[in-house]
Amino acid sequence: MNKARAVDTPDIPEASPAPLPRLGEMGLANFAPYLMNRITGRYNASLREEMAALGLTTAKMRALATLSVIERPLIRELAVYAVVEQSTLSRALDGLGADGLIRREPDPDDSRATRVQLTEAGRMAFESLWPHMAHAHEDMFRGISEEERAAFVATLQKVLRNIRKHDI
Repeated sequence: MNKARAVDTPDIPEASPAPLPRLGEMGLANFAPYLMNRITGRYNASLREEMAALGLTTAKMRALATLSVIERPLIRELAVYAVVEQSTLSRALDGLGADGLIRREPDPDDSRATRVQLTEAGRMAFESLWPHMAHAHEDMFRGISEEERAAFVATLQKVLRNIRKHDI
């Protein structure tokens, strides 16, 4: 029976990876997470007056927007799609429920889970906010071609896939 013998090889030092640049070297203007936060912050700020007129916070607006396109998600799914911490979302849903804009229902398959859906009043509230959201969105892409816009959105989708920890 032939046994393969381990051959002694000299230790070859592994190439160490190049050091990552420091934030000061990159600068905030070249640090994508900073830019994404700035853009989102400015977008939300541009809607603040319209949201306030409807009695909405950013968390409430995000919940309504998500519920306008995703039907009856579980609360934990809504938190992910609306990009709101679950505790913050819970308070926002309490307010939306008290205002008659959403309805919570037990999940038929899991008595511990709750699903959320828009009421007609919630849909109307979102529809009154949507033109402001759409205009703010268009303003962000002023002077940017459709081709650049599509490439940017495709890149953001790839980035999201790269950082996603939990699939929904």
